[in-house]
Amino acid sequence: MAELLQFLFSGLTVGAVYALVALGFTVIYNASGVVNFAQGEFVMYGGMITVFTYDAGMPLWFAAASAVAITCLIGIVLNRLAIEPARGASVVSLIIITIGASIVLRGIAQIVFDKQIHRFPAFSGDTPLLVGGATVLPQSLWVLGGAAAIFAALYVFMTRTMTGKSILATANNRLAAQLVGVNVKVVMLLSFALSAAIGAIAGVLVTPITLTNAGIGVGIALKGFAAAVLGGMGNPAGALVGGLLLGLIEALTAGYLSSSYKDAAAFVVILLVLFFMPGGLFAARTVERV
Repeated sequence: MAELLQFLFSGLTVGAVYALVALGFTVIYNASGVVNFAQGEFVMYGGMITVFTYDAGMPLWFAAASAVAITCLIGIVLNRLAIEPARGASVVSLIIITIGASIVLRGIAQIVFDKQIHRFPAFSGDTPLLVGGATVLPQSLWVLGGAAAIFAALYVFMTRTMTGKSILATANNRLAAQLVGVNVKVVMLLSFALSAAIGAIAGVLVTPITLTNAGIGVGIALKGFAAAVLGGMGNPAGALVGGLLLGLIEALTAGYLSSSYKDAAAFVVILLVLFFMPGGLFAARTVERV
């Protein structure tokens, strides 16, 4: 029982990170229809900027806040220089642009920082907590609590504020949103900034556990994209559930079979789900008027 509990804790911690990355995919996809494969680089920059600003002598909280703010700016620049000029291009072209942006951002990180593996101290120490015979790192609780807080804040923002509703209106019908006065360019900028912030926060929360380097973005982006597709692309609740489910599948496979199979098992389950439910677990129901 303690062993199962240990695998569940590990899976939920990793799954919470996947869920945050999937939420980032969801925010941009809902606002623009773009699948941003540079999302993993936002996570990388969140961790790397925190590491180097903290090593430069800044307090950890200030280093983390700086990392989130700088990554937001990177998201805004990415939209202004790469996405907005290509407005109207095909989906394939936009995906290629985001993949290219991911490569550029990774190269810049290797030049500005380095290619080594880094970490900074955990927020509440590294002494594990004993729960039901299993051990949990305090930083894991920060990751889980952070993911829950971001999801709740995003839900309130999208459903209770005019700016959030403007994003939803743009996602539903860009032209209609423009006709009722929504500035879709501002919405796009805000979406990329918000998505970058979510990714950076994920990087800040998880780096004390998983460590970071300039090359981690690709793997995280693929897992986050898989989680978003598993839950249902564009559905925030689906992103959360898909991320947690993906993390649990990986942890249980690594624990009871072999860590060599954890990636394969996760993607096999995703393929099976999409085979029988093409829209994912939380696919939106559509009605066609005839």
